[in-house]
Amino acid sequence: MLPEGASLPEGVHRYAAMLEYRGDAFSGWQRQSHSPSVQAVVEEALSYVANQGITVACAGRTDAGVHATHQVVHFDSTVVREPHNWVLGANTRLPGAVRLHWAGEVAGQFHARFSARARTYRYLIGNQLSPPAIFRGLLTWIKAPLDADAMHRAAQGLLGENDFSSYRAAGCQSRTPWRNVSAVQVFRDGELVVIEVTANAFLHHMVRNIAGALLAVGRGERPESWPRELLAVKDRTQGDATAPPDGLYLVRASYPRHFGLPNFSLGPLFLRAS
Repeated sequence: MLPEGASLPEGVHRYAAMLEYRGDAFSGWQRQSHSPSVQAVVEEALSYVANQGITVACAGRTDAGVHATHQVVHFDSTVVREPHNWVLGANTRLPGAVRLHWAGEVAGQFHARFSARARTYRYLIGNQLSPPAIFRGLLTWIKAPLDADAMHRAAQGLLGENDFSSYRAAGCQSRTPWRNVSAVQVFRDGELVVIEVTANAFLHHMVRNIAGALLAVGRGERPESWPRELLAVKDRTQGDATAPPDGLYLVRASYPRHFGLPNFSLGPLFLRAS
């Protein structure tokens, strides 16, 4: 990201874009040499529109099987294109599992990752007797009845700035385990249980590990104090199983208003961040 007051090289423009995708079609966001990634198909589509190589940076790297309704990226290019040209042109080259919904020029200081003040993820759980058919791969199925109210109360023990070592993957490369969780909600809508977590940033597998701990509470296997107790241990090996990726969605990346990014409310109501 450019320092305050700095500018892009002459003739270079910085653009931002917002996209959604189904993660079950890819090995994750990050470009890989051996398997399909969201980053690769987005860069290839934008490069086609620009007629030059494009590299993108994103608000949050998602794992294999994790979805997004509101992924924000930025990229630099020496070409000038109207917003609708970026969107329509890229979408003609993207697979059906990925779609751009907005693009526009932004200040050179904007960075999709480092300018973001918060990210919000939603984890969807189908809590019913039989596994889903239509939403297979789009939510996690839990057969045992879940106490969503107990899960919500338990989740409040994760609020604030804390060392989330107990909730990070063994291979997490972040230099610090400290994160600031500003909101956690758990609620039920019929047979759908939703976990929503907002933080300044997330560790690798952090949301899925939080979901795993809350599911243990919801099934009655752990007390409501458990998520907070696990936080204090600072040891991932003491935690519960990592929840599957199927039901996890990046639903919001929040930026300071002066960057001028529009607000979006994509997807059905149960995928719109609170």
